[in-house]
Amino acid sequence: MSIRIAENAGFCFGVKRATDRLEGAIENRTANERIFTLGNIIHNDIYNKMLSDKGVGVVKISDIPALAETASAESPVTVFVRAHGIPKQDERLLAELSQKNGYFRYEDCTCPFVKKIHRIADENSGEDNFFLLFGAREHPEVVGIMSYAECDKVIFSDADELSEMIENGLVEKIGKKTPIIASQTTQKMSEWKKSQKIFKKLYTNARIFDTICSVTELRQSEAEELSRQRDFMIVIGGRESSNTAKLYSICKRNCERTVWIESSDELRTQNLIPSAYTRVGIAAGASTPSGLIQEVYKTMSEITENFEELLESSLKTLNTGDTVTGIVTNVTDAELQLDLGVNVTGIIKAEQITDDTSVKLTEMFKKGDEVEGFVIRVSDIEGVAELSKKRVDSDKNWQKIVAACENAEVLEGKVVEVVRGGVVVLVGANRVFVPASQTGVPKDGDLASIKGEQVKLRVIEIKGNRAIGSIKLVARDERRAKEAAFWAEIEEGKTYTGCVKSMTAYGAFVDLGGVDGMVHKTELSWRPIATPADVVSVGQEITVFVKSFDAEKKRISLGYKTEESNPWYAFTAKYAVGDVASVKIVNMMPFGAFAEIVDGVDGLIHISQIALQKIGKPADVLELGQVVDAKIIAIDEENKKISLSIRALLEEAAAAEAAMPEEYAAEETAEEAVEEAPATEENG
Repeated sequence: MSIRIAENAGFCFGVKRATDRLEGAIENRTANERIFTLGNIIHNDIYNKMLSDKGVGVVKISDIPALAETASAESPVTVFVRAHGIPKQDERLLAELSQKNGYFRYEDCTCPFVKKIHRIADENSGEDNFFLLFGAREHPEVVGIMSYAECDKVIFSDADELSEMIENGLVEKIGKKTPIIASQTTQKMSEWKKSQKIFKKLYTNARIFDTICSVTELRQSEAEELSRQRDFMIVIGGRESSNTAKLYSICKRNCERTVWIESSDELRTQNLIPSAYTRVGIAAGASTPSGLIQEVYKTMSEITENFEELLESSLKTLNTGDTVTGIVTNVTDAELQLDLGVNVTGIIKAEQITDDTSVKLTEMFKKGDEVEGFVIRVSDIEGVAELSKKRVDSDKNWQKIVAACENAEVLEGKVVEVVRGGVVVLVGANRVFVPASQTGVPKDGDLASIKGEQVKLRVIEIKGNRAIGSIKLVARDERRAKEAAFWAEIEEGKTYTGCVKSMTAYGAFVDLGGVDGMVHKTELSWRPIATPADVVSVGQEITVFVKSFDAEKKRISLGYKTEESNPWYAFTAKYAVGDVASVKIVNMMPFGAFAEIVDGVDGLIHISQIALQKIGKPADVLELGQVVDAKIIAIDEENKKISLSIRALLEEAAAAEAAMPEEYAAEETAEEAVEEAPATEENG
């Protein structure tokens, strides 16, 4: 039996995020802390029972006020909001109660994709808009979303219902209002596309938001493809799970023998295995834990093995070309003898085990070992069957490659050779050819640059005994998953450390880990700069923060300069009005000179404040680059302007000199005269 599990089966990002936070809280709960979930955290009875066994309670919104009153220092309460989200008024109630009582708190585990739809509904409310949601009316996610749309609104379950609503006057009801259209995250992509076509024909001003979760889309498309290839499908998930119901519907349409189970026990109790040699596929809803999926896989394997063993024992014969397993009964360095469970003895000669003549079989094997062999020759007269272990090992390695191709499994190997049209990757003992277009190396790039590298790849085609693979597909899928996780968690103000990827005249592009953001040059420095290269360089690692972003257009605006680095604060921390500073002349204008006080902060010395006497222009007294002392005579905090004066210092010096005693002034004059007198024999 071939069993294949869909790659995106089980917990989606939002559900895993919610359950991880809840399980972390359970593990780290304080003494006497009570933990509850507002409704079941996910649609899976087995998982919810596990939570109950760990002391996690389930409450309704009507229970919350009374529960909050019981929260105290001795017995605090934490309530977890499920991934589906809750209505706006319920969240407001939780926030108010947590503010009133510090010992009552709540954790909002709403999926970021659902939160996004809340924002869309909230931001597009108003009498000029009409909100339409594609979803299941009673589903908790839909109830929550609709509470944020404070305008005329409707829900439609599929394209047919939408068409019926239009026939019954929906267009007239919308009138001149702008239609705002979104979808529940787990809806069928095919129905969503049909609905979009209907709207686009009717309205040119409709605003359509693609809000079906990307993982949901992947899970559904995987189920579609897998169910076409299999003749028996198992869909795992809770009976109340909306996305599991959709997976079952998709699989059932393509594969008649599709069953929906909640646990592995149903496989045995309902005798759901049609035969031992069946191609089986397994898909699972977003609320299905990975442990449960593995349990179903294990149960399927065990049932199959038991069936095959019974069948084999009743029909067992030995023929050339068979692969058999035997128990070693005798070992020499020349050969192995095996009990094959039939009326002939298995013999494997040394040359059919390994090509290494230095290997000793007596060191490799012992009595009781199980060994697989390919039957080369059977002689009932001699009572022996000659076997080859090398053939089995070779076939096994190749079958791993074939299975990896069928299951779209990611393999790892080393690029060992550059050949015409591509490279060869060694995966175990098998050579996989990767065409140049699938290596990820740019067109006309040097393929030798990846020789010797360990790479991840998928086998995309088997041609005879030749495997063809792709490194590029794996890298693309990893990049998409990384991007999806990034956009799900991004928020304004969040800090990232990234690498400057490229620069233009107006800004620098920063790689934040597979997603690029742009820092405008005005955000790089507090002082004016000509180009981004004045501050950063390509390849430089910098810390930035998110100023704004548009997830739909994949644009991120980043900030680099911070208030803490503002040179104005460095200036005001060091200087005040009346202080004297050594300043550097950096620019001169007809009305005065600009002088740098600290790095990034300049002050103006007005032409009237440069000298005691009137001057024609600043250059009559000052030079660019000259360092002079100046007094700070005014600071304009609001406009970040500083007024400086050299004249004030000159006036203070003149006033001090005028106030000097006459005798002291005369002594000073005499001393100056001696210093200026020409040298003679008497005075040296």
